[in-house]
Amino acid sequence: MKIRKTLCLLLALALLLPAVALAEVDLATPEPTQEPAAAPELSAAPLMEAPPIALSCASALLVEPESGQVLFEQNADTPRAVASVTKVMTILLALEALEQGRVHADSEVVVSADAAGMGGSQVLLDVGETQPFSVLLKSVIVGSANDASVAIAEALYGSEAMFVERMNERAQELGMNNTSFVNCTGLPAEGQATTARDVAVMTIAMLSHPAYFEYSGIWMDEVDHGDGRITQLTNTNKLIRLYEGCDGGKTGSTSEAGYCVSATAQRGDMRLIAVVLGADTGSERFDIAAEMFDYGFAHYRLYPVAEKGTKVRGELPVTGGDAAGVALALDGDLTLLVQKGDEQNIQLVPDLPSSIEAPVRAGQEVGGVEVIVEGRVVARIPVVTTEEVTAKGLKNALNRIWRFWGM
Repeated sequence: MKIRKTLCLLLALALLLPAVALAEVDLATPEPTQEPAAAPELSAAPLMEAPPIALSCASALLVEPESGQVLFEQNADTPRAVASVTKVMTILLALEALEQGRVHADSEVVVSADAAGMGGSQVLLDVGETQPFSVLLKSVIVGSANDASVAIAEALYGSEAMFVERMNERAQELGMNNTSFVNCTGLPAEGQATTARDVAVMTIAMLSHPAYFEYSGIWMDEVDHGDGRITQLTNTNKLIRLYEGCDGGKTGSTSEAGYCVSATAQRGDMRLIAVVLGADTGSERFDIAAEMFDYGFAHYRLYPVAEKGTKVRGELPVTGGDAAGVALALDGDLTLLVQKGDEQNIQLVPDLPSSIEAPVRAGQEVGGVEVIVEGRVVARIPVVTTEEVTAKGLKNALNRIWRFWGM
């Protein structure tokens, strides 16, 4: 009799095991990791087929980073040198190392001969000089210092060459498929190139770290070398003083690259990133970026389309279940960049099956809501169930088993 009861219980549990295991796998909360943030997604196409303003530079792109929507672009996928705009990736890796705890702001870094010997823009570090990591990072963000860039590279990966390997790996992780780094400074080097679109991608990743803004808005500062010498720092990004709302960005210029900038500005709840590559003069790159910002802020706004957890009207019918239907909810937030006045043209169209078969898990995706603007599907929001529905009779069978065993 005991053997027979045991076999019955094992058979019942075996029938239930696949569904239970599936629920456990799907609903498990992932362990926190120290992995870098995922790649930001840029829209497949710009809102405008051609720039609405004249862009007297080799390449350009204007993007809203929250939605990833590109407003307009010019030669955005043409590889070219970008000079010190290359340091956006250097800064990003430094910020990620801080966030991961691989280094601390007050970690002392001893300056090598290679770092101290860098040409171009410098903070005038000496061989053997010791500086906190935060001072080196500030020197790169504010003063575009090549010597501080190499010191950071060596502190994090042992050598600039190893750091550059990581720069290229991170570029691939971010989907920067038209980018190749040869050094961490942007100094002229054969084979080093990127594009306006790739610059926008790594700029978005850089701006996702709040620590960046602790330094990016500094206009003037100084570095104390500890031996009586003081080096003055002046921000190379003049837009932080010239343009309302500009709070960051990276400049660069060489004879090969021309004058470049990847700048960001925020007004109200909307941030924009303007990438300008290959302008003829330093002031012209800033004028072009400012005009791009002006157009974006004047004509577009962020519109909150949906909020995760919002209930979907009605219930989805369930066949073969202990309940006739199941409640649904949106499983994602969505904010769209829209032209001012066009908010009423946004349509939400459900794309759901006529019914679903039991058993149903809570949080199970069953369809979506298509977001349509001017007849074009621009996004899709997943729709999930908010509760579970067991198969008809299954709950009663389980109750009988528990009662039989006195549970």
